[in-house]
Formats: sequence, structure tokens, C-alpha cells
Amino acid sequence: MLNDLLKNHNIILASGSPRRQQFFKELGLDFEVRLKPVKEEYPKRLQHFEISDYLSQLKALPFKEELKDNDILITSDTIVWHNNTALGKPNSDAEAFSMIQSMSNATHEVITSICFTTPTLQKTVNAITKVTFKSLTNDEINYYINTCKPFDKAGAYGIQEWIGQVGITKIEGSYFNVVGLPTHLLYKTLYSLVEN
Repeated sequence: MLNDLLKNHNIILASGSPRRQQFFKELGLDFEVRLKPVKEEYPKRLQHFEISDYLSQLKALPFKEELKDNDILITSDTIVWHNNTALGKPNSDAEAFSMIQSMSNATHEVITSICFTTPTLQKTVNAITKVTFKSLTNDEINYYINTCKPFDKAGAYGIQEWIGQVGITKIEGSYFNVVGLPTHLLYKTLYSLVEN
């Protein structure tokens, strides 16, 4: 449906995430993947959704000069926000363990920002989902880390994996946002960009 409106546009997804690429396919979007390396650093003064907004816009910067009139570049970033701290992707088993343990028997927020960039405009939107874990044992955390190796995921876990199935007791907001892309927001914003 949206594809008809987008037939005169070229959608560029700047993400190597297989989950995000799968969402685009499931939404029926025609798109191409373009990747450019970006150092994902942000000013320490930023808080909460400001971080993911900033990083999603940062990921668009290397493409600015090459966008054509009919291009819509889509960049995205997800963080986990817990105890007033942004949890990114863990660099080790110990870091992954520490992240998951801190979220045990507590509620955290998953924030995803999507940045839409054309040669003439840039629009950034974000979604926030609250996720509650049961009290996780050390054995459960270690089993998950050892079997699923969640080092490519913000907050060191994937809701669609074992730990989500056994450990999550409550979710408030978009499930797909926690997987890595608030698809409802992607659809709504793309629609608003091209309906005029």
C-alpha cells in the first residue's frame, strides 16, 4: 500500500541489522541497503531519547552529499535506558552480565530513534517502550549469554530470544521497537513525507 505512494522515491536503509532489514521486507517496502562506517559517540550531556536521536542523525551525515532528489535515507539507533544510564552494546561477557543483572527484577526503557533524510529536509522521531524483567538468576543470565551471544544488541538482550521468553513479565508500548524498529512509526512517518 505504502509502496504505491513511494514509487517515485528511492528508499535507502543505512543499517546492517538483519532485524531491521526484515522489518522493511515485511512492510512490503522496496529499498536498498547502503552502509558507511560511523563512530557512534555522543556528547555526555545528552540524556534519554536525545542520545538515540543524535546517533540516528549522526549516521545520516556521511550520506548527505550523495542523496538525490527522490532519495529518502533512513537511519536508526536503539538504546536501553536504565537507572539514568544508556546501555549500549556490551563488549564482553562480564559487561553483558552486568547489564542484564542490573535490569533483573526491574523496569527499563528501550528507545529507538528513526531519522529520515532527504536533500531538503531531515525529520527524527522516536518511540519508547517500558520492559519489565522478573528476578533473573545468575545461572539464567549466564546461560543466555553463552547460548545467544547478545553482543550486537543494546542492553545485551533480544526480546525475541530465550531471555525474553522466560524473563519478561510486562511490556508497555511497541514490541517491535524493542526488537529494533518501531514499525508503526516508520510507516506513519514515511506516509506523512510522501502523501502531499
